[in-house]
Amino acid sequence: MQAIEFQTTIKNGIIEIPRQYLRNLSNRVRVILLVESSPKTTVNFIDQLLAHPVRVQGFRPLSRDEIYAR
Repeated sequence: MQAIEFQTTIKNGIIEIPRQYLRNLSNRVRVILLVESSPKTTVNFIDQLLAHPVRVQGFRPLSRDEIYAR
């Protein structure tokens, strides 16, 4: 058995084999897929709120004096 490695993009569920390898292939092949994992980015809740703030009708931020009043 011969191993051939190449990278390609799957289009409509079809994996295209580069032409340079086609002439060396027989009718039966064994296919092993190694999927490149993309790094998962976790969205911080604060970042999400800053990007999409919640609008509350009648909301008025506290003034500096109101914040520090005890």
